Amino acid sequence: MSIAESPRRRGLPAGRLPFGRAGGWLVWGCVAFFLLNLGALILSVVVNSFGTSWFAGWLPKGFTTAWYSDAWSEFALGEVLQTTLAVTLAVVALSLLFGVPAAYALARRDFPGKRVVLLLLLLPVLLPPITYGIPLATVLYKFHLAGTMTGVVAANLVPALPFVVLVMTPFVEQIDTNVESAARMCGARTRQVFARVLVPLLLPGILAAGILVLVRTVAMFELTFLVADADSQTLIVALYSAAFTPGIRAAQAIDAMAVIYMALSATLLIIALVFVNPTQIVTQVKEATAE
Repeated sequence: MSIAESPRRRGLPAGRLPFGRAGGWLVWGCVAFFLLNLGALILSVVVNSFGTSWFAGWLPKGFTTAWYSDAWSEFALGEVLQTTLAVTLAVVALSLLFGVPAAYALARRDFPGKRVVLLLLLLPVLLPPITYGIPLATVLYKFHLAGTMTGVVAANLVPALPFVVLVMTPFVEQIDTNVESAARMCGARTRQVFARVLVPLLLPGILAAGILVLVRTVAMFELTFLVADADSQTLIVALYSAAFTPGIRAAQAIDAMAVIYMALSATLLIIALVFVNPTQIVTQVKEATAE
């Protein structure tokens, strides 16, 4: 009796071995254990941000919201949040403005060295930011751009722009070239074809790329830390500075700051899911091109 026939003679479905169910339970158990630890870690930060003192026991001795007002005034979170939103929106706008036409050019044109260009675009996305962040910061300091909003935006554009190009190139390739040819036959110029024909078809991809760059920029610590000063730092840099720079600070205030950062990230994620369904992005593009 072969191995393939043994499960069928024992009353098991073909191709299903007896240890399959046990392996599935083991995988789900590991996932549940990981999610439980992650939830407990986040919950401990949230609870501590409201606690008066927490040295023993499962819960703090008392609860208060004063740590949030202390963190807001001590770390100047109002100005930090304004800087974070300004930098993020500028990076998203510039990366989409230059990335979408670049993706169109890569998708529609064949030229010598195209693979080299694609490889160069992959490097800032695949490499850790710290590997090219120090030389980049050196260049920005040399041209007196470091310590300014312009320098922070320029540093974050280095990984964001190639990311948009790589995300948008498959969306452009899925659009039939006959659509552009039909628009040109009707008298449309290249700018009109791009603005009135291609951009509506590429809208799902543009939204997806913009939201991914938005979340990526908010969470970018290394590049922003290397080129920002006290007036141009984002929320993630202010959080790390409060936690690890010398000085005595209340742990509850730092945790309150971390909760604000988590709330901002969760809000961005919810907004993203309201406007874009990640499971239907490619389907929407295919349906649009089919029509």
